[in-house]
Amino acid sequence: MKLNELHDNPGARKERMRVGRGIGSGKGKTGGRGVKGQSSRTGVSINGFEGGQMPLHRRIPKRGFTNHMRGEFVIVNLGSVQKAIEANKLDAGAVIDAAALIAAGLLRRADDGVRLLAKGKFATPSLRFAVVGASAAAVAAVEAAGGKVELVTGKPGPKPTA
Repeated sequence: MKLNELHDNPGARKERMRVGRGIGSGKGKTGGRGVKGQSSRTGVSINGFEGGQMPLHRRIPKRGFTNHMRGEFVIVNLGSVQKAIEANKLDAGAVIDAAALIAAGLLRRADDGVRLLAKGKFATPSLRFAVVGASAAAVAAVEAAGGKVELVTGKPGPKPTA
C-alpha cells in the first residue's frame, strides 16, 4: 500500500446537503421549508409561542427571589488542607489564604472568597487561616489543634447577571 492509495471507507464521509440550488437537486425552490409563512423565512422567532394561547412560561406563577448581592464562596474542607500539608503543597508556617490554596492546587479560583468546612481529619498544630467564612465546627477543630481562623472580607459588589 502506498500513500496515494489511502482512502476512507465507503460512506465514511457524507457531504452536506446544499439547499436552494435548483429543482433537480431535490432541495430546490423552497429549500425544504414548505411554503410561505413565518417559518419559511429567515429570522424565525417563535420559540415558546403557542398560537395565541398564554405560553407556559407565563402561565406558571413566579416564585422565590434571587439575591444578586449574595457572594459565591468556594468550599475547602479541613481534610483536604491536611492532605496538602502532608504532601508538602502547603506551608504550615505561613498564613493559609485563597492565594495559597490556589497555588497548592486545592482551588481553581477564589470567586468571592473561601469558606472553610470541617469535613475530614485535621491534626496540624498552630495553623493560621485567613478566609471569608468558616463553619463553627471548622473553627473549633482548628482552635482545638492550636491554630487560629481569621475572618476577612471578600470581594464586594453585586454578581454579574448571565
